[in-house]
Amino acid sequence: MRLEDAQKVVIRPYVTERTFDQIARENKICFMVDNKASKTQIAHAIEALYEVKVRNVNTLRGIGGKKAFVRLVPEDSATDLATKLGLV
Repeated sequence: MRLEDAQKVVIRPYVTERTFDQIARENKICFMVDNKASKTQIAHAIEALYEVKVRNVNTLRGIGGKKAFVRLVPEDSATDLATKLGLV
């Protein structure tokens, strides 16, 4: 996936107390994503933008938009990614 396309899919990181706990406990990080994006597109976009490997993606549609809970492979750390994004 090209970086321009990936930037259209992933809007921004999403952080709350719950998602912050998931970073350390479950190796998951949450992003606000485009409403039309599929799980496969989200996984490819995260891998292209942040150079990590995605294990799986769960999505949730809410009032604020679509959220993607992205679990990384054990070799990649969600804590390191969160630090790189300035969330920690």
